[in-house]
Formats: sequence, C-alpha cells, structure tokens
Amino acid sequence: MSPSQLHQLASIEELDELLEQSRQRAQLIFKHSLTCPISATAYRHFQSYLDHSPASDVDYHLVTVQQARGVSNEAANRLSVRHESPQAILVRNQEAVWDASHGAITEQSLQENLSQN
Repeated sequence: MSPSQLHQLASIEELDELLEQSRQRAQLIFKHSLTCPISATAYRHFQSYLDHSPASDVDYHLVTVQQARGVSNEAANRLSVRHESPQAILVRNQEAVWDASHGAITEQSLQENLSQN
C-alpha cells in the first residue's frame, strides 16, 4: 500500500470528514504512540497488513497520539470506545463496529475483522 493511502488524521475537522465518509465506506483509525514499545509492535503489524493484503473497501487513517491528542480523545468520545494506545477502530455509519488494542492488534486480527466488515 502506498503511503498516500494512509492518511494522517490531525484535526477535528478531518475526524468530522472521516465520520461522514463512514456512511459510504468503512474507515479504520489506527491510534499510535511514538513512545510506547507495545504501540511500535502493533504499528509493525498494521504496516505489514497494509503491505500485504489490505481490504480494498476500507480507508486507513493514522492518529499519532502525541501530535493529535485532541483528535484521539474526540474519536474515542464520539465512537463510545475507551481510549487506548495503540488502538485500531473500524468505523461504519459513524459507529465503531470493531476495535482492538495493544497485543490484540495483529496482521491476522486486522485481516479477519476488516474483511468481514
């Protein structure tokens, strides 16, 4: 997957747009901490998923928590999920339909859950 297909989510306005787009197409938010080794491992699994077999009917977004904490918190708020980092949240019709955090984020879990949704 080209880097252009992974969108950096950095503002509340971009979150608003993502939520609106989720009415037409699934959106995955990956929340990543630059200082957490568990997040680094989850991010490697996410990158491997993107490199090998990403679902083509999903848009992919990255929230770097240290750079966009407000966006990270607002996403958790609006989607009624507990804030975690790392965290993957799949959004359809402005609702979280699947989320995982920490060691539950693997290439396999992403493949299984994104291909079903």
